[in-house]
Amino acid sequence: MGKWKTPLVVSSLAVLLAACGNAGEADTKKDAEAPKTVKIKDAHGTVNVPVDPKKVVALDNRTFETLAAWDVELVAAPVGLLPAESPYAKDKDIVDVGMHFEPNLEAIAGVNPDVVIVGQRFADHYEDIKKLVPNAAVIDLDIALPENSGTPGELLVKGLEDTTETLGQIFDKKQEADQLVTTLEQSIKDVKKSYNGQDSVMSVIVSGGDIGFSAPMSGRVFGPMYDLFDWKPALEVKQKSGNDQGDEVSVEAIAQSNPDWLLVLDRDAPLGNAEGAVPAQDVIDRAPALQKTKAIKDDNIVYAPKDTYLNESIQTYSEFFTDIAKALKK
Repeated sequence: MGKWKTPLVVSSLAVLLAACGNAGEADTKKDAEAPKTVKIKDAHGTVNVPVDPKKVVALDNRTFETLAAWDVELVAAPVGLLPAESPYAKDKDIVDVGMHFEPNLEAIAGVNPDVVIVGQRFADHYEDIKKLVPNAAVIDLDIALPENSGTPGELLVKGLEDTTETLGQIFDKKQEADQLVTTLEQSIKDVKKSYNGQDSVMSVIVSGGDIGFSAPMSGRVFGPMYDLFDWKPALEVKQKSGNDQGDEVSVEAIAQSNPDWLLVLDRDAPLGNAEGAVPAQDVIDRAPALQKTKAIKDDNIVYAPKDTYLNESIQTYSEFFTDIAKALKK
């Protein structure tokens, strides 16, 4: 027995080591094959999201420009919300989810997505979408700007930065996301440095040939800027709606406030050939009451980037803030 015992032990040990080796290789192979995921925080909690997903549905128009810059392919999107300049607008393979006020959510289920990015206009459909695609990671990147927050500028900037960093995690673009955040922060610093703290500011939204007043501290685009840059409003009203077409304040009232600076958003510009659309600059130029204002006489007018109404991406704000800073420096 003594002559066989040692070889037998050696043989058993070899089998055991081989088995362990095979198990290790199997585990390694399994790990290699397992899809990587990342935990991200959205408006509802923590979500496990596959890294660099292949079948992406994007519904949040604040994300379109960033995703396009990173060459992320979309399988579905609300085509009507895509700015004409977006490369996605020319992609006939993207399934149309419809507009947020009349969505075709079943179209999302039809493309069997890995990830659905919800936010802003589609935020109210979050629960319905989750039910439709239970196997997909559904994330809500909506940036909440409550009317009574008191700090809409701070909330907007944090939201833009969080959204960008989250997308960077999902699509393995951390360096690119960091750069976008850095650019935004620099543009904010430039505006703060250029504003003299005394000039009054008026913001308006031009839609369908009409000029609407965009109230300070209210709404999505201009309102938060008064908080962010501590601008002196040329006009304030008790009743403000945050309406995306602006509030009904007469052009005469806007003119009487005699703003030092006029900021303009052309709501129709990214909508293509919208019925009744008139370029904002034409509307401003043809408003006799405005021509006597200091802003017009001194050419202190800054137009938001053409696609702002449908875009509102971190790139859009960086571009607009840069334009404002340059104008303020003149």
